[in-house]
Amino acid sequence: MKRRFLLFLLCGLPLSAAENAIDLDPGRTIITFTLADVLHTVHGNFKLKRGSLKFDSSTGKASGEIVVDVASGDSGNGGRDKRMHKEILESARYPEAVFTADRVSGELAPHGESQLDVHGMFQIHGGSHEMTLHFRADLNGGEVATSTGFVIPYVQWGMKNPSNFLLRVSDKVEVNVRATGRVE
Repeated sequence: MKRRFLLFLLCGLPLSAAENAIDLDPGRTIITFTLADVLHTVHGNFKLKRGSLKFDSSTGKASGEIVVDVASGDSGNGGRDKRMHKEILESARYPEAVFTADRVSGELAPHGESQLDVHGMFQIHGGSHEMTLHFRADLNGGEVATSTGFVIPYVQWGMKNPSNFLLRVSDKVEVNVRATGRVE
């Protein structure tokens, strides 16, 4: 009987070690965007509303969401930002962009650097798009620093291209995220 109980406990260890929950700190998260045009490159940022992910590396199952405040978008130019919110992002109508996780590959190391691929759906501007985010995570104690980057083909996803006869901008925007959170 003691052997079965010990075997049960030992078999349970890898599974529990593979289960992770991460809560992101909006105040310690930086979401930047870069949009290239012929004359110069536009840089800006968005704020994180909330973010939490739960995943089990042994099964590949993941859940949770990362919610971006689209209305917080700021490029440092009031006129450009007003147009971006009104005509391109339509942030009054679509105030959030949400990544909802459904599966993960890779494992979060107990300390130090890890690589994780988190697959899910990214909802923005009324559309839902399949996406895999490639995270670099650095775990130190109960705190994790993560980063990822991806490209949004915003015109292909139904948003207006702000180009005109004088200004030509890319039809894609680069997004980079650096976040800090707690591992539960």
